[in-house]
Amino acid sequence: MPMVLQFITHYTEKYTYYDSAVMALKGGCRWIQLRMKEASDEDAEREAVRIQALCKQYGATFIIDDRVELVKKLNADGIHLGKNDMPINEARKILGNDCIIGGTANTFDDVLMHYKNGANYVGCGPFRFTTTKKNLSPILGLDGYRHIVTEMKAANIRIPIVAIGGITRKDIPDILHTGVDGIALSGSILHADDPITEMKQLLSLKLS
Repeated sequence: MPMVLQFITHYTEKYTYYDSAVMALKGGCRWIQLRMKEASDEDAEREAVRIQALCKQYGATFIIDDRVELVKKLNADGIHLGKNDMPINEARKILGNDCIIGGTANTFDDVLMHYKNGANYVGCGPFRFTTTKKNLSPILGLDGYRHIVTEMKAANIRIPIVAIGGITRKDIPDILHTGVDGIALSGSILHADDPITEMKQLLSLKLS
């Protein structure tokens, strides 16, 4: 089965947000989320313009985290909204039906809420502890994903679930076998010796 892989930009001592997007795209990823929680509006817009152009060059989907007005201004492909960001149904009214809207979830109730409010996908996590995000929700692990997927099936809810949070290459097959639809990565790519090669190897994993 093909793996749905999302890359979330991150700033490190070695790489800028733009650098991280370049490497992910060169490695074959075709879904980039710009996440700059603590940046000013001006800095976020400057990076968004550059990375959006890059995504167009590679034919990749470009998502911006949290900043609804910036998504509207740049006509980005979509937005990802965390638990403390604007509610999905409000964002939908502003951005319209063609905009991809994803929401963060940690429980089945979160997934149900996003589903009812018209989300296109759910970023579900964290799988394990990660340093790339503050104020983490409870760790899910494999059992957490299995439980959520089981409850979704029982309730006849169909919405793509993307696992996120401290995921490494060796985790991916087991996570996908829980029934989730995709994986979101950040640190495991940027901390690799060669991020481009790491992304290529992740995308070439043979999964069944």
